Amino acid sequence: MVTRPLWEERTAHTQQLIEAALDAAAPQTALRCHMTRDGDWLRVGARKYHLPDFSRVLLLGFGKAAAAMAQEAEDVLGDWLTAGLIITHYGHALPLEDTVIVEAGHPLPDDNGLAGATRMLEFVGRPSENDLVIALISGGGSTLLTLPAPGISLSDLQVVNQKLLRSGADIYQLNSVRKHLSQVKGGNLARRLYPAHVVALLLSDVVGNDEGVIASGPLSPDRSTFLHVWDTLGKFRLRAELPRAVRTHLQRGLRGEIADNPPAGDRAFERVQTVVVGDNQLAAQAAVERATGLGFSARLLTSRLTGEARDAAGWIVEQARSVRTADGAIGAAICLVAGGETTVKVRGSGKGGRNQELALAAAVEMTAEKDECARLVCLATDGRDGPTDAAGAFVECDSVVRAAAAGLDARKYLHDNDSYSFFSNLGDLIITGPTGTNVNDLLFWLWY
Repeated sequence: MVTRPLWEERTAHTQQLIEAALDAAAPQTALRCHMTRDGDWLRVGARKYHLPDFSRVLLLGFGKAAAAMAQEAEDVLGDWLTAGLIITHYGHALPLEDTVIVEAGHPLPDDNGLAGATRMLEFVGRPSENDLVIALISGGGSTLLTLPAPGISLSDLQVVNQKLLRSGADIYQLNSVRKHLSQVKGGNLARRLYPAHVVALLLSDVVGNDEGVIASGPLSPDRSTFLHVWDTLGKFRLRAELPRAVRTHLQRGLRGEIADNPPAGDRAFERVQTVVVGDNQLAAQAAVERATGLGFSARLLTSRLTGEARDAAGWIVEQARSVRTADGAIGAAICLVAGGETTVKVRGSGKGGRNQELALAAAVEMTAEKDECARLVCLATDGRDGPTDAAGAFVECDSVVRAAAAGLDARKYLHDNDSYSFFSNLGDLIITGPTGTNVNDLLFWLWY
């Protein structure tokens, strides 16, 4: 068993690494680096906008970080902001001056998301070339901005999303389907806003920062097609489980009766500037720097970790063992950082998220013999891991042994995809509450 002083030390280090990562990825910090105002001029990246030239300056936003992003945007725009409307997740609202907040459901769309999207289009009205629209986009936006294609109901979308979330599909595959069942995703919001000038500021929760995938790319060209969607649904054996209206819609698309989403070169994107203001790499590197300052030999393994959570667990454990052996650093303090987003193929009836599942799978892999004095921390940067109130969990070489002493069979919980119950009983959940940001997941391997 770990001695109490060392346990407290590990807890303090864990908290400091999490804080460093989240501070670096804070929407306010991220926006401030990319959007500034000097009098009548707004600078976004390499472009400048003369604000008196516009009859309206509108603020739109959707995603878990939308409220925090809107706070900074309101501060930058000042009196030049005409009005704003954002859609964010329940519990993620923050005080705003000139921007209306709609709270809606995630990871499944709900009535509030549908009402919010409808209200947003009404709010924009009939855009003109004299309008400047500042769009704040972050993870979760794909679900929160909900406007089904004609003939598809909200309940149809809920069924499809639920099945995809449980299938093990990654965010690229998931969002390719979502884009083809929507009136606003996959570049279609850009069509709705044309001919206005649009500035899209993206806080990325997508590995690789693909603009067309973040929040299902409402303001970006779409490279996927109805054929891609049909192939994806076939891969995960979901075609037969589709609601009738969804199947009919997709088959019409396959026959060419419904056009694919706007591709690169469509006029809808002529006046759209897109800037990625923050991502997982930024957060992970900040954690590395903080670990170095704490006296660890620290390194970033990757910010592109993907695949099944259980497979990723085996990879991180082996990477940690290899680094320790290669460095000849047994007895030295090592911190390895990884970021990305894994998936879970749900086979059981339990409750959990990808980070908790990864942590539990790693606990099963870890042994006192090989991993003594090691801690693995796994968390979602938005503070919500799957359909739970936990951000993630942590494990150590004796976690399985401690669990067994409490009557908990780690392998049984893993088999049932019930990581949340396991860590709740063990007292090793990480609870942060809403963080205000969303840049994928982070893993910290601490070796003392």
